Amino acid sequence: MKKVLFKAAFLVLALSFASCKETEKKEETDTQPQEEIKTTEKKILFVVTSHDKKGDTGKPTGYYLAEVAHPWEVLHEAGYTIDFVSPKGGNPPVDGFDLNDEVNKKFWEDEEYHAKIENTMTPSQVNPKDYEAIYYAGGHGAMWDLPDNEELAKIAAQVYEDGGIVGAVCHGPAGLVNIKLSDGSYLVSGKKVNGFTNEEEKAVELENVVPFLLESKLIERGGQFEKSGMWEPHVTVDGRLITGQNPQSAKGVGEAILKKLN
Repeated sequence: MKKVLFKAAFLVLALSFASCKETEKKEETDTQPQEEIKTTEKKILFVVTSHDKKGDTGKPTGYYLAEVAHPWEVLHEAGYTIDFVSPKGGNPPVDGFDLNDEVNKKFWEDEEYHAKIENTMTPSQVNPKDYEAIYYAGGHGAMWDLPDNEELAKIAAQVYEDGGIVGAVCHGPAGLVNIKLSDGSYLVSGKKVNGFTNEEEKAVELENVVPFLLESKLIERGGQFEKSGMWEPHVTVDGRLITGQNPQSAKGVGEAILKKLN
């Protein structure tokens, strides 16, 4: 009888010990460092305008679709996640809406990104530390609401000073003209830079409608302005500042950003 009782007690102790070990293992698993399950998502922030009118003309404007879609395709296919921000957030106005352009069509019909571009973040929702690059898309609307947006300027300055890339194309560099770094200097000062030229603005007969001429303002801020002939692709790279002249330069800016990231 004693032997039976001893064996039963031993069995209970063994089972109890095994149960404890199993609990310890589970706790170890549950408290496994979360770094093991962290994703190293690569993200780029696209800035688009919220402004929908060309001055007092009553003519519509917004962000230029190709200047979002073409860099998006380059960077998205390379594995980068693209987020969108605009001064007002929400659904920004779109210009240059041409779905005969296959890349525009591809972007516009991508369910995930169609939802993202129609639900842009506000600047206050952005954490600059999340992004390896920030890119300003053009469209004439950018001339009115991007230059004086202090929140966006601070985001771009932080991305740049954290070692990230600042890119822009066409009228997108309007968002760069008032960005100051922590030493008080303008971001573009002393750097080679590019954007929609004075000649191109005059060619579209908006030189007296826009609040300033972008080429002239970038030069005023100390930028070393580069350009090619009207409507010719031209991408300027100066360190981690990458700018393009016109819509024809949008894909090239995306490619230059990708090359610099790699």
